[in-house]
Amino acid sequence: MSEFLDILTHGRRFKAAVKELSVEDLKDVAVKLEKIITEKEKQAEEESAVMAERNAKIEEIRQQMEAVGLSIDDLGAVAAKPAPKKRAPRPPKYKIEVNGETITWTGQGRTPTVFKNELDKGRSLEDFLI
Repeated sequence: MSEFLDILTHGRRFKAAVKELSVEDLKDVAVKLEKIITEKEKQAEEESAVMAERNAKIEEIRQQMEAVGLSIDDLGAVAAKPAPKKRAPRPPKYKIEVNGETITWTGQGRTPTVFKNELDKGRSLEDFLI
């Protein structure tokens, strides 16, 4: 939580923070907070109404399925798709040794700096084939 919210939600810290404000300023702050509270309540009511409507539609569909003789399990067999299989990582195609460290590259994506430096010196990729 931010420091502002810590102060706002802690009674004594909030009181100390607003002790410099006049009564009019405090009333202005109260009006603004009340407006925010009203907006939040309205938003919560709208979300609740949307969820109630959604649940009513789900129940209606369940009743239609029951009338036809279908179950949720019947839908699972039709709708469920297996997750796509991850492909195996590509094997390295090129290898170079720099300062005793072996660096490999699949040949895909951006060319590693060590390979690029060697290519700039005049060597070819075929020199690094595994």
